[in-house]
Amino acid sequence: MKLATFEAPGHSEPLSGFIQDDRIVAFGGPDGVREVLASGRLPGPSGGAWPLGDVRLLAPIPEPSTIFAIGLNYADHIAEMGGQAPEHPVVFVKIRNSVAPPSGPIRCPEVVKRLDYEGELVIIIGKDGEIGGFCIANDVSARDLQRREPQWTRAKGADTFCPFGPWVTTADEISDPGNLRLRTWVNDELRQDANTSNLIFGCTELIEFIGQTCTLSPGMMILTGTPNGVGQAQDPPQFLQAGDRVRIAIDGLGEIEQTVE
Repeated sequence: MKLATFEAPGHSEPLSGFIQDDRIVAFGGPDGVREVLASGRLPGPSGGAWPLGDVRLLAPIPEPSTIFAIGLNYADHIAEMGGQAPEHPVVFVKIRNSVAPPSGPIRCPEVVKRLDYEGELVIIIGKDGEIGGFCIANDVSARDLQRREPQWTRAKGADTFCPFGPWVTTADEISDPGNLRLRTWVNDELRQDANTSNLIFGCTELIEFIGQTCTLSPGMMILTGTPNGVGQAQDPPQFLQAGDRVRIAIDGLGEIEQTVE
């Protein structure tokens, strides 16, 4: 099952629904995806149905209560950034204003001169704090702010710095989240090509670790980290510029694409 939030013709408010063939069938308002993940079941559809080409996909969880993110979770990315493998997961939080639709745009603040991309697998928390589903995110990062500020709130949490989607693929459709190919392109140039089998801390480990100190509730997100190939590590570094397009694809989850403004 694939759960989406979207703008549809004839409706002034966002709707939620499930994707069936090439259509989205509406079943409620913007909290619908969260309700499905919490209940573990799909309510009966109501309202109309629209072809995917007639709707604009929004962030599938419109207002996640918490967006956890993991740093330094691929050994090859740690190496390219000149770091050391952590003993425990490195957890930080992206604020809700960073949420953006899977199609973006990414807006670069004037203060940021070194804008970077990070393609990531996302865990969506479901019923009883378990994995409810998965999607794709771009953990957009301001490398200049990240370098000079010990906390990453501004570097990782600016407006539009967390585009994700294109929908939530429920966990029953992904037999092994630890074996998914992840790829990122910038202007059709392949920059990242990795597999989630290379995660240092896997999905279950991350949920258990974060759950030691806080209650995980439906709709919370965990960005699991990025592999090597980020712009900072190119020779010479290749930071994002206005007009650049970033596309991220993960096996079984679809793809997202944003343009930098």
